[in-house]
Amino acid sequence: MIEEQGRVIAREGDHVRVRTQRRSVCGGCAARGACGTSLLERLFSRRAAEVRALDRVGVEVGDEVVLAISAQGVLRLSLAAYLAPTLGLVLGAVAGNALGGAASDPLGLLGAGLGLTLALVWLRGYSRALARDPSRQPEVIRRLGAEPQRVTLLEP
Repeated sequence: MIEEQGRVIAREGDHVRVRTQRRSVCGGCAARGACGTSLLERLFSRRAAEVRALDRVGVEVGDEVVLAISAQGVLRLSLAAYLAPTLGLVLGAVAGNALGGAASDPLGLLGAGLGLTLALVWLRGYSRALARDPSRQPEVIRRLGAEPQRVTLLEP
């Protein structure tokens, strides 16, 4: 499970909106910001993100919470997001070149564009299907800062 901390900013039925603070990838690196990745992060990174998460704990607006999502689900979606457009582009270009004959370059370019477009349409449908699957959604697993309730036994 991948976990992230955040603050509940809104309720939506059995879901909540949580604002998370993105952590830097440079925190655990020995170079500590002396590389190209840290430069890109400073230039293009938004520090806060909002996540819609399933609430099974019963949190309120303003609570600090911990969110969790399946690492396997993130891996599958990442593979689909990177692999589908690349395969669509390459397979479309190869098919266009194969069918093009004398005009193989323009048809290869057209095939690449068509393959990429079809892959992106498929990816959109795939991500929407995953968004409807409760097992693939982030969920609130615990409230932070909550004191456990203590039970005191009184003797008669």
